[in-house]
Amino acid sequence: MYYQDTVKEKKVQDLTGAKPVRYQVLQGDSVRAVDGGVIDERLVSIYVNGQSLATMMCSPLQLEALAVGFLFNEGIIESFDEIGVVRRNLADSAVDVILTRDDFQLPRRMILTSGCGGITWQQLSASYAALETNFATSPAILRRRMRELKGAAKLYNAVRGVHTAVLGDETDILVSAEDVGRHNAVDKVAGQALMQGIPTRDRILLTSGRISSEMLGKARRMGIPIVASRTAPTSITLELAQAWNICVVGYVRGGSMRVYTHPTRLGLSE
Repeated sequence: MYYQDTVKEKKVQDLTGAKPVRYQVLQGDSVRAVDGGVIDERLVSIYVNGQSLATMMCSPLQLEALAVGFLFNEGIIESFDEIGVVRRNLADSAVDVILTRDDFQLPRRMILTSGCGGITWQQLSASYAALETNFATSPAILRRRMRELKGAAKLYNAVRGVHTAVLGDETDILVSAEDVGRHNAVDKVAGQALMQGIPTRDRILLTSGRISSEMLGKARRMGIPIVASRTAPTSITLELAQAWNICVVGYVRGGSMRVYTHPTRLGLSE
């Protein structure tokens, strides 16, 4: 059997962040040609006051939010009020950010982390004190938000190969983002929240990918006490979560989950 799937082609062509490609699918003895798609990936540079701050591989969507969230999570800005202009170029290869202050200096210390090509200048273990909040929710709420994350993953549902992150509360999803890099998706969530005036403190961060130490540092920067994923955290992530009073939950799938740190935030005993 050999045939062409034209429905998928139209869906991908209309979807920002995906590139149409043709590939062959083998199922048993049958072969079919599919006009489908793959996730689009670009090298994008962030400039602050005319200076090159960072260059990263990412998905070419929500780039302004990516830049704003990256600046916030790296401690360069404290609020969106510090940004006078943020704009991408026509080629989607750069984002220019002009601050409302002129005292910006490039960070000197760079620390490479296990993120997908991400760069941070934070020494995570010494950056923050423990979160002081009594925020708690229930396992049922986490499962509900995770189901909603799957619904928000439009790009993933079309082409796979992309991570999704959402900011939620006990009622709904507030912000969602997708990117080829899981840490980029978290920065986009932070940037959108800043740009829309949505507080991130005492919210829930959910992600489709592994929870790395860099991602947990971003969550702590946003004041988020519960971080959940469909997959696993790393060992350093759990050490940081214990110190920062953050509940880390992994493998939220169907009716099960693994609660690694501070289970009282989900109504469980230590």
